[in-house]
Amino acid sequence: MVKQNKTHFIFPETQSTVLPDPSQFFSSTLLSKPLPTNSFFQNFVLKNGDQPEYIHPYLIKSSGSSLSLSYPSRQVSSAVIYQVFNADLTISSKHGSSGKHLISSYSDLSVTLDIPSSNLSFLLVRGSPFLTVSVTQPTPLSITTVHAILSFSSNNTRTKYTFQFNNGQTWVLYASSPISLSHTLSEITSDAFSGIVRIALLPDSDSKHEAVLDKFSSCYPVSGEAIFREPFCVEYKWEKKGSGDLLLLAHPLHVQLLSNEDNDVTVLEDFKYGSIDGDVVGVVGNSWVLQTDPVFVTWQSTNGVKEESRDEVVSALSNDVDGLNSSSITETRSYFYGKLVARAARLALIAEELRYLDVIPKVIKFLKETIEPWLEGTFKGNGFLHDKKWGGIITQQGSNDGGGDFGFGIYNDHHYHLGYFLYGIAVLTKFDQAWGRKYKPKAYSLVQDFMNLDTKQNSNYTRLRCFDPYVLHSWAGGLTEFTDGRNQESTSEAVCAYYSAALMGLAYGDAHLVSLGSTLTALEILGTKMWWHVEEKGTLYEEEFTQENRIMGVLWSNKRDTGLWFAPAEWKECRLGIQLLPLVPISEAIFSNAEFVKQLVEWTLPALNRDGVGEGWKGFAYALEGIYDNESALQKIRNLTGFDGGNSLTNLLWWIHSRG
Repeated sequence: MVKQNKTHFIFPETQSTVLPDPSQFFSSTLLSKPLPTNSFFQNFVLKNGDQPEYIHPYLIKSSGSSLSLSYPSRQVSSAVIYQVFNADLTISSKHGSSGKHLISSYSDLSVTLDIPSSNLSFLLVRGSPFLTVSVTQPTPLSITTVHAILSFSSNNTRTKYTFQFNNGQTWVLYASSPISLSHTLSEITSDAFSGIVRIALLPDSDSKHEAVLDKFSSCYPVSGEAIFREPFCVEYKWEKKGSGDLLLLAHPLHVQLLSNEDNDVTVLEDFKYGSIDGDVVGVVGNSWVLQTDPVFVTWQSTNGVKEESRDEVVSALSNDVDGLNSSSITETRSYFYGKLVARAARLALIAEELRYLDVIPKVIKFLKETIEPWLEGTFKGNGFLHDKKWGGIITQQGSNDGGGDFGFGIYNDHHYHLGYFLYGIAVLTKFDQAWGRKYKPKAYSLVQDFMNLDTKQNSNYTRLRCFDPYVLHSWAGGLTEFTDGRNQESTSEAVCAYYSAALMGLAYGDAHLVSLGSTLTALEILGTKMWWHVEEKGTLYEEEFTQENRIMGVLWSNKRDTGLWFAPAEWKECRLGIQLLPLVPISEAIFSNAEFVKQLVEWTLPALNRDGVGEGWKGFAYALEGIYDNESALQKIRNLTGFDGGNSLTNLLWWIHSRG
């Protein structure tokens, strides 16, 4: 049945019929450990492994026994922005061996992709302006391009070559020892060579940047790790070889956070590459410290409900609690079920905030009746199970249907679904410590599935399944091959997952969990504001896109899309709602910029006049309107005839009446 692994609880093991086989692309030494399922290099290990991944500042694609590099151009419309892959350079051994790539190692900030049949090992480090390849045995190399080579020159020692293409690009190649290169119109070949080759695009083909590349060409990173040592702080540390200082590239959020801390780094503001995430700029330093402002995780609203409004909220609360009945629930899907749990948990916390304690026991009873069957494995029609192949929790419905539970069984959306359950568990533990103690190992298993920091200590789950420590936000997309890499739609559900984990830490008196949960909450909020919130005068995205949009639909590593998985871009109320729900105290921090909130709501409101707009979605638009026009929003909320499955009249009134 169920088993413990050192003190770590594992849900019953199952054999999924829909999960891909990881053994094709991971080296055998990695297969005994839990594997990443939502990572920046996921395409390299899915299907044929030949779809590109965006490893700033290049799109990288490995197919057959070669690796292609693209410094992508951007296609822009008001509906979508995406980066276009063109094989600017394709690197292989000259004798064109056959054979696929293998991932021999990976870390938070890097992945090493080997092509054993060609003696090539690519050290792909995120944010490196250089593509670094280690040629492990004397091998003649081939570098082809889809462009024409216009000029080609080398230095006296044949350790540096510069070549220019007919598309305006200039590339510089550095070798750790002399290399003999010759070229035709679109191919460069070498004699047998072993050692390190590094290739970089010269930014803007401007020779003033060449000195920077020259200076930092001999120090190369092999791998990099993000260290979460103290609250609201992430430190990047790289393992490096060669001589001199390390040059890497920082995206706009990195630059913002680097300036908060006394960092031993130099930012080269003029040395930059274009990127869909905003320009990435040179940073010289062997480690970076990224410091965020603290985010205070609290059970209740910052200001509290105004005394004169208390009766209205209490009246709604009595009604909503009266309506709780676990035996009438027909929902079995983990996402929607989790929302029902979290909706009820809100009622208990609002009751506590209002000092209306009479209704709390009924809510607690409902929470026990709804959560326990999932933790005990007695729920009819679904349940949590353990997949050993990749290492993680899947659901019964997701174990034999790739689309079941929104793809939870192929590692989609884990932080969303589990976050709702954790919210309920945190609240239940707060009010009933004995219950919390009884179910603690199972509760922690849910947290560890997507927030495990130490795979040595808990080898059941991969490290930080959804949160990406380089882009500083999460990815929801799991083991599905997508041309544009990983994606995430709802940022607010991601924020709420880490917030719920921090609340669980408070309930259990676990300072480490509070710290990690709060830190990831703070970072996810910053990533949300930077890349999903589109301010009227924002300059991160092109004007054509910025003019028409106030909020993202789905954000991909290689694309920005206004459409949603479940609705077209024109349904603006859904775009606003999916980036706000669930409405909880931390929502204040996501939407702390009242000027932006007004822009977003005014952009959304006309869409509410469409036929068939759901009442639940209207509620979220009115909630944000309440930040700057409380009275108008209150009237609209009083007139609603329905609510989102994770929301209630009580919750909306609590929100409106607790605005400053």
